Amino acid sequence: MSRHPTVKWAQRSDKLFITVELPDAKNVKLKLEPEGKFLFSATVGADNVPYEVALDLFDKINADESKTSSTSRSIVYLVKKAEDKWWSRLIKQEGLRPVFLKVDWDKWVDEDEQDSTPEPDMDFGGINFSKLNMGGGPSDFDADVPEGEDDSDTEEVEEEENYAHSEPKAAAAPSTILSKD
Repeated sequence: MSRHPTVKWAQRSDKLFITVELPDAKNVKLKLEPEGKFLFSATVGADNVPYEVALDLFDKINADESKTSSTSRSIVYLVKKAEDKWWSRLIKQEGLRPVFLKVDWDKWVDEDEQDSTPEPDMDFGGINFSKLNMGGGPSDFDADVPEGEDDSDTEEVEEEENYAHSEPKAAAAPSTILSKD
């Protein structure tokens, strides 16, 4: 009996990204059929443990224009869709999806974000944080409090300092409870 590797997927309107996570896969075989069949098999390890995946994709694909790329950890398939449209799911089967099938959030793009160019990391859209009074400089947070009537904690700090310099009081002796067993 063969096992199922983890399969991740993401889509664009014109293609699918299907990643089979199977480190050190050998004897990799893939069969893509135009009506939407995705068949994968490979072996792993010294014992040549077989792994297989058979998926009925949601719609038709263009097997001739699809591509594959392998690394030591996974095999990535770029599957060209027959029609330029978004699919509501990867496979025809409704209801519970197979446990080995997961969304590839690293490649995922929402339908309405597909045409926008991704912004590089740490780009905050031109916001100047120095004008947001996030600390370190004068601010007008207390602009509505009249001079001398602030709610600061200076009185509490003074009381704590005075208490720290006063003579220590005798500590109460700890009580002990003896129990008879």
